[in-house]
Amino acid sequence: MLANIKYWENLATKGQFAIPHFNVWNAEMLMGVIDAAEEENAPIIISFGTGFVGNTSFEDFCWMMVSMAKEAKVPVITHWDHGRSMDIIKNAYTHGMNSVMRDASALPFEENIKEIKTAVDYFHPLGIPVEAELGHVGNETVYEEALAAYAYTDPSQAKEFVDRTGCDSLAVAIGNVHGHYSAEPRLNFDVVEKCRDAVDVPLVLHGASGIGDEDIRHAISLGIAKINIHTELCDAAMGAIQKNTNASFLELERAVRQAVKDRAKYKIELFGDGDKADLRE
Repeated sequence: MLANIKYWENLATKGQFAIPHFNVWNAEMLMGVIDAAEEENAPIIISFGTGFVGNTSFEDFCWMMVSMAKEAKVPVITHWDHGRSMDIIKNAYTHGMNSVMRDASALPFEENIKEIKTAVDYFHPLGIPVEAELGHVGNETVYEEALAAYAYTDPSQAKEFVDRTGCDSLAVAIGNVHGHYSAEPRLNFDVVEKCRDAVDVPLVLHGASGIGDEDIRHAISLGIAKINIHTELCDAAMGAIQKNTNASFLELERAVRQAVKDRAKYKIELFGDGDKADLRE
């Protein structure tokens, strides 16, 4: 069933679990995470972003996302990840996404506020929640290089940012990065704790693939309510491909779907999201 991200993020914040956000851009990934959610009786978020358009036509694939979300036995949110412009997230909405992220985090503070406020003013009357990012997680790169110039979220700005923009959730930059980690992640949990105390909206952790289980559990205990996973799904798929080099293409696709499902199930259990579908609206 198509679900409301605000309801689930707020419920997760109160219940100290996290809603898994799975980036999906082909049939095997999409079906794998839906399989996992249904087996675990768990609410999930399925998401697309600009980085995948070279592989998949969003304007066609979106309807499979929406159809499977509606037909799923558990609550499923359709989301656009890291929308770098209003045109992009407007297109996402017209193609069935019922939640959007407007990412203006690379801009200076005042410009970030202006861009998010514009998105909120447009989408709230349509009933669409808006996620924003304060600080800047940045693009995939060598982890040590990323940390050397890392734009951590400033907790002293968090309340003003949320109050002035009206955003519905806030992604924080705490030493997390997108893609693979080339060294052990070093997360600043003080930022999470201080932001949690400063704002009344759910907090989001991007770039969580590769972060250790204990750090994930700790982040959730401090208020992280939505956690984004993509790279680990890709790694699971590649593992299945490497193990099935002599398989037919049909068999290979089924193996990839199973591997994605298994990894998604692990994350659902780690995030404490299993059986939470029973708490639906």
